[in-house]
Amino acid sequence: MVKTLDEAQDPGEGPGGPDNPERPKKQRKRRGDRWFRSLTLPGCWGALVASCLSFTPSLLPRGGVIQGVVWGISAVIGYGIGVLLASIWRAFADRERRPPRSWAWRAFFVSAAVLLVVFFGLGQYWQYLIRQMMGVSEYDVWLVVLSPLVAVGMFWVLLLISRGIRGVFRWTADRLGRRFGQRAARTVGWILVAGVAYLVVTGLLLQGLVGLANDIFSVRDGATPEGVHQPTSALRSGGPGSVVPWDTLGRQGRGFVGTGPSETDIASFVHHPAMEPIRVYAGLGSADDTEARAQLAVQDLERAGAFQRKSLLVVSTTGSGWVDPASVDSFEYLTGGDSATVAIQYSYLPSWISYLVDQSKAREAGRDLFDAVYGAWSRLPQAARPKLYVAGESLGSFGGETAFSGENDLANRTSGTLFVGPPNFNTLFREFSDHRDPGSPEIQPVYKDGRTVRFTSDPTAGIPPAGRPWNGTRVLYLMHPSDPIVWWSPHLVFSEPDWIAETQGADVLKGMVWIPFVTFWQVTADLPFSTGVPAGHGHKYTAEYVDGWNTVLQPSGVSAQDLDNLRKIIAGE
Repeated sequence: MVKTLDEAQDPGEGPGGPDNPERPKKQRKRRGDRWFRSLTLPGCWGALVASCLSFTPSLLPRGGVIQGVVWGISAVIGYGIGVLLASIWRAFADRERRPPRSWAWRAFFVSAAVLLVVFFGLGQYWQYLIRQMMGVSEYDVWLVVLSPLVAVGMFWVLLLISRGIRGVFRWTADRLGRRFGQRAARTVGWILVAGVAYLVVTGLLLQGLVGLANDIFSVRDGATPEGVHQPTSALRSGGPGSVVPWDTLGRQGRGFVGTGPSETDIASFVHHPAMEPIRVYAGLGSADDTEARAQLAVQDLERAGAFQRKSLLVVSTTGSGWVDPASVDSFEYLTGGDSATVAIQYSYLPSWISYLVDQSKAREAGRDLFDAVYGAWSRLPQAARPKLYVAGESLGSFGGETAFSGENDLANRTSGTLFVGPPNFNTLFREFSDHRDPGSPEIQPVYKDGRTVRFTSDPTAGIPPAGRPWNGTRVLYLMHPSDPIVWWSPHLVFSEPDWIAETQGADVLKGMVWIPFVTFWQVTADLPFSTGVPAGHGHKYTAEYVDGWNTVLQPSGVSAQDLDNLRKIIAGE
């Protein structure tokens, strides 16, 4: 019987029809290939190139998981760049998108297999060199093996998010196109979608995560570090007669006032009778705002007799209120205990989160505390004033800087300053570094011939410029070449920094190069692990404080052997 045209085209018969046993198998195959078919060849080439570049070394050694994250993010960026370049090419060629030939995909897969194996091996070699240079022995082979899976997962998650945003844009533009012209609809659609995405990320998502983190860390702030007890000395906040109650100090505050070298420890170091140092602290629970906490801290300083000591140190804390014990302990040993130290808390969040969201609080706390102390100090007779010093590490250096307008202000209102591991966005740090003397590198700049402000990565190796006078107030910046907190900046996305273009530091692999987009994510991935390396590298500063404070304080009667002994004490050897 002759079939009609409609019957001849009945999908129920023939290849692919529902009555054909071959159809389900082909459907499953099509569904399995859908993920790969949704990718474009130019995008895949871009992802491949960026993936290979992601294995290049950065500042710190990377574990398998972090390498997978950097790999995945770089691949997505490369994919987007590949798609963008292809669309630009089609626009100039004035043609529509065409499916690639079968040999093109085969060439890509062969190239990808070879290049990824080669660069994966090179990446492991570079990481080995960095670990050897820093003395890092930890190496988890299984995490390295799993890094490709992490990269694939990160790639698809980010790609699906970007496609979801693109889908929302197309839907919005289609609805607007019913009322406006197509060009206007697309422009307005992009503006609306980008604005909503920004508000979601910075408003709902970011603020929600920050609020959750704040709640979590506020609970932790109520605990007391193991082995720390309420002081029995009137020379400590929270102790007898203190105007700052013990239970308001917070975890970091209780750790600060409940530890430190004793009078006996210091006397053993200086070889003569010493004094018990004064430590004053005000936590978030001590007063409602930073100005009130600063005033309360000053009251406790006056009560404890801090302004009658020879040296007074104002410390700007990190986000959670942490004060590096290596810094304060070194200061107290080198001053023979004839000193007082004061600090206040401004956040519950740890430093790396505060680094991103609490900069305004750090600025207020640093300025309010120094201004309060300086106000009380300046009212004293000039001959009765203690020497006034300032210190801060990481975000603390940012807060400490905000109390001053520049080099002369630091020289006129302090007797010395030690800032350690300054973030790249520090105002004064950037001013001193950007306007450094010609010929001096960014990793160790020389500012105005080193008359007041100087920089070093290792105080024991000399502080440039050698042979130049350094009279009066000494302001010292201590920073490691491998410290990502010092060098991280959004500008890494599009511009090569001097610290990479110039001669690189002693603990930075010479093979490190700047790559647009990739270097930014590599250094960003280094940030959370900046203290997970041995002392003397990354953001891990310990014994360097001894020589840093010795340079700033210039104490008399301290020998080279004394300094060596103190380094061992501070390093816990």
